[in-house]
Amino acid sequence: MKKFTVCALSLLTLLPASGVALAANGDYQLEQVLMFSRHNLRAPLANNGSVLEQATKKSWPEWQVPGGELTIKGGILEVYMGNYTRAWLDEQGLVDKSACPDPSRIFAYANSLQRTVATAQYFVTGAFPGCDIPVTHQDAMGTMDPIFNPVITNSTDAFQQQAVAAMKAASDKQDLKAAFQQLDKLVDYKNAPACKGKKQCVLEGNAQNTFSAKNGAEPGVSGPLRTGNALVDAFTLQYYEGFPSDQVAWGQIKTDEQWKQLSQIKNGYQDALFTSSEVASNVAAPLIDYIRSELIDQDPANAPKVTLMVGHDSNIASLLSALKFTPYTLPGQFEKTPIGGQIVFQRWHDTKNNKDLLKIEYVYQTSEQLRNATPLSLKTPPQRVALSLEGCQVDAKGFCDWEQFKTVLNTALQGKQLQAKVAPDADSAAAMVSAAQDKVAQNNTAAAQAKAAAEKAEADRIAAEKAAKEKAEADRIAAEADAQAKASAEQAKKDQAAADKEAAEQAVAEKKAAEEKAAAEKKAAAEKKAAAEKAAEEKKAAQPSASEPAAAKPAAQ
Repeated sequence: MKKFTVCALSLLTLLPASGVALAANGDYQLEQVLMFSRHNLRAPLANNGSVLEQATKKSWPEWQVPGGELTIKGGILEVYMGNYTRAWLDEQGLVDKSACPDPSRIFAYANSLQRTVATAQYFVTGAFPGCDIPVTHQDAMGTMDPIFNPVITNSTDAFQQQAVAAMKAASDKQDLKAAFQQLDKLVDYKNAPACKGKKQCVLEGNAQNTFSAKNGAEPGVSGPLRTGNALVDAFTLQYYEGFPSDQVAWGQIKTDEQWKQLSQIKNGYQDALFTSSEVASNVAAPLIDYIRSELIDQDPANAPKVTLMVGHDSNIASLLSALKFTPYTLPGQFEKTPIGGQIVFQRWHDTKNNKDLLKIEYVYQTSEQLRNATPLSLKTPPQRVALSLEGCQVDAKGFCDWEQFKTVLNTALQGKQLQAKVAPDADSAAAMVSAAQDKVAQNNTAAAQAKAAAEKAEADRIAAEKAAKEKAEADRIAAEADAQAKASAEQAKKDQAAADKEAAEQAVAEKKAAEEKAAAEKKAAAEKKAAAEKAAEEKKAAQPSASEPAAAKPAAQ
């Protein structure tokens, strides 16, 4: 396929348009969506032998894919995001989830690296399963597409000096001392290979950072900020991938407060390099111009209804700064530009007032949704946070005027040297369409793998839930049986104690009764004996003695 630049999609204006989306929100009708997404979960960019290995003597866990490549779990997470997005688009009346959309109205465009192309393929598989929706990218895989490449494009010494000063100023505003102190202890930096032979070696201090802004290269930094970013990035990816807790930062990150503090380093790295107005306006210009070509320059009747662009966190950070988005917070996330997160530009039509409106949202998965691989749906959605732009006043419903949005884009591009847009001729357009069709066959394999992986993950989740329920039921029954046995044993113990007490009391009573009976019998015997002796004595006393003469009988008269 030919390399796509700003005007790559102008060929789509040669293709027929499909019907207008049905109104799904009262007087407001969604007509077009452009999603700029960060790629999903990847292995750490800094592999063993580089920054990570030099920063600690501790061993790093192994990953199943090479550094920087999308993991299988990252693909599954993106399938889930695609599933949800299709349901949301159907709910808004923009696409019909029961049928494949017209391929000319859906466009997927990714930077030409494995993790970005694979992310787009997985998303398309989840959103449009079984449909021939190719993923467009330049043929030279492993090289940066100019639209997604956040490099300095101003070769003057004055600009480069200004850019370096801006990056240093942004870094100096950050208070990362406590975060670096925690990280220093976590990796035992003083004993790291990078500290060998140094009397004092610590991971902190803005003065140790050196910034660069060379023409044709990304904004750069050497020093603690670069090392800290690589370390925190690796820990964050371990957590998202689902490594056991004792392998995530060697089990030393245990609280949200620790994650919040450490993430300040990663966010600070991004802010320092890509969000100063001088740098952001320069490196994001090709991307902003491309977005303008999609949302503004094309005839809305023929433009794609849904455009997916997959790039990097540096793209999102510089884009948000260059367009002057107002500050935002992302509940449930510590990253400012989370893995798989999307900046979703939406063109709505106010049918009542007959005018177009803009709504922008950050759609992303929380840290826990990423770690737990939570399937997404309208009932279990990702997070949606409304964003706003300076110069594009938002009303109570989150809409701003489309004409104001045009002005914001044009203002951001004023004074920028951009590649001229040249519409392709018929032969070129036909060749591009043919190449896109050829890509379908290549994508089908990845799509089938993504579908199989997603189905396996879902089957594993269902099986795990069933096993958990069965175990919980078995544990409940066992607990009830144990409780019943314990209660029976306690009751038996009480009954035995009562019986023993009753037997003891009965024995005491019987003994007492026997003693009382014996005493009574003894007393009765004694009394009987005494009575007999008394009677005998009385009888004896009543009989005359043999020595006394008998009494004289009276004479007869």
